[in-house]
Amino acid sequence: MPIYLDRHDLTGFTASDVAEAHRRDLEIQSAFGVNFITYWFDASRNTGFCLIDAPDAETAMEVHRQAHGMVGLEVIPVDLSAVEAFLGRGAYPHASGRHAEIEPPFRMVMFTDLVDSTAMTARVGDVKSVELVRAHDSIVRRSLRDVGGREVKHTGDGIMAAFDEARAGVRCARAIQIGFETFNLASNEPLHVRIGLDAGEPVADSNDLFGKTVQKAARLCAKAGSDEILISEALRLLVDVEFPTEFREEAALKGIATPERIFSVPWQ
Repeated sequence: MPIYLDRHDLTGFTASDVAEAHRRDLEIQSAFGVNFITYWFDASRNTGFCLIDAPDAETAMEVHRQAHGMVGLEVIPVDLSAVEAFLGRGAYPHASGRHAEIEPPFRMVMFTDLVDSTAMTARVGDVKSVELVRAHDSIVRRSLRDVGGREVKHTGDGIMAAFDEARAGVRCARAIQIGFETFNLASNEPLHVRIGLDAGEPVADSNDLFGKTVQKAARLCAKAGSDEILISEALRLLVDVEFPTEFREEAALKGIATPERIFSVPWQ
């Protein structure tokens, strides 16, 4: 069956209230052929998200309607592997029905991109180019492992990754740039990378998982210069105490309705 993720406005609800609503869903779900896999509750943002295995979105919402009346404001189909990459495997309940009420779904998304990768291929040839891309991958993946980040996908000349914690994302980006600086000291073919990061919820004005956050992180990466880390204002507000940032500009990003305040993160 398809997998769906729904979003709820839970203003005024406590973690206990949400746990009770989930319990009521579990009580009647079998009558509808539905399986409520798990949920996330973000008390600071008054939002909740359910991961549901159901014949269709309407049936899933009918369980909510009959169990407690709290129907999701938005429902999107999702790929389970993508959910695991963005949100992590740790959120899944055991057979006993344990759920993830204490874990918020807010995530950080990062894109890396090798600078001038096309020109590099033309200059050094396909075989050497593949070796250099692998060097990029090794540096990025090592930095991800060190902070508990997750690779979502490889983009050809970069990597998209997700983090549970805002500072971990920025810490990883800084480590990546330092890793490339170290690599370049011993390489005849220096590599340079640009990085963009944003933070957001899994369902936010888009029919894709973390669609708005992914789009903004990708646009920030594309806008970054060589060896630069760019972050959104939303992310800056979460990390500014630990990591100094510098206002870079306010600019329109492709596909984003309003101009964005963009900040760079010094790392050297």
